[in-house]
Amino acid sequence: MGTNNSYSVKEIIINDEWFAEINNGEYVLNCRIGGMENDGETVILLHGFPETSYMWVELMDMLTKKGYRVIAPDQRGYSPKARPTLIKEYTLKHTVSDVLAVANAYKLKRFHLVGHDWGSSVGWAFIAEYPNMIYSWTSLSIPHMKAFQEAYNNDFDQQKKSKYIGFFNMPFFPELYMSFNNYKNLRKVWKVHGDEEIDAYLNVFRQRGALRSALNWYRANIGNRRKPSDYIQFGNVSVPTLFIWGNMDMAIGRKSVELSEKYMKGPYTFIELYAGHWLIQEEFDKVSNEIIKHIGKYSSSFYEPHLGRKK
Repeated sequence: MGTNNSYSVKEIIINDEWFAEINNGEYVLNCRIGGMENDGETVILLHGFPETSYMWVELMDMLTKKGYRVIAPDQRGYSPKARPTLIKEYTLKHTVSDVLAVANAYKLKRFHLVGHDWGSSVGWAFIAEYPNMIYSWTSLSIPHMKAFQEAYNNDFDQQKKSKYIGFFNMPFFPELYMSFNNYKNLRKVWKVHGDEEIDAYLNVFRQRGALRSALNWYRANIGNRRKPSDYIQFGNVSVPTLFIWGNMDMAIGRKSVELSEKYMKGPYTFIELYAGHWLIQEEFDKVSNEIIKHIGKYSSSFYEPHLGRKK
């Protein structure tokens, strides 16, 4: 789980892009990095399924030009040297520990956090566990986890949208289905993605164990496999939060979105777009501008020197 405090960072350049290999003593996470020469605050970007850190390249460019330092890890299962075989090693407890490893490796006391899809789930979990490490939090597509659970349990629309989760929890068959005929069925998910982006994702999913590891996020976190110690205590949120949702999202219905607000006890901004699940690809200009505005508003100047919030 990477609980040891020995972290190392190796920065390398590949095809004119900077990457970091972050070793937590157990696994090595590959991260895209940018603006490390800048003196601004750090932004960590968390991708979801079935994408990688490549989804963030345009936003990273914008952020670095604004003076921020940016880190976008290929999360557990997506990085070749962070691909455990056991399902139980993909719980949110473990993936949160990976984000903590990234922060500790770069000696970050506080940073901005942005997530999409499963990256948002990790983000909600991280701010629940380590709220004092966060300047601002942005979730794309995914509502507060307790709000989603309420809708998942009680809302027919959300239950219909979530039927795919049961399929992903099956052993072996989802991998076979998605990889069949040169990943034909996985390609259907990427209808709004560009060819270069799709190629980048396929380069990962063609690796041994990568698709299974990515699907293990569903198997580990949704179902009856978790132990009590695996659960994150989601509750009220005081961290400044931006939540952007597309009202044509095939996976997230309106009910959980509306329920999220009751958990927001700090600054909260909600933006609804006429878009689907892939907000970065569908509405890049709107989404990126809102993220940058949110990050800028809740920078270190929003906080007292002792890191308590200004009154």
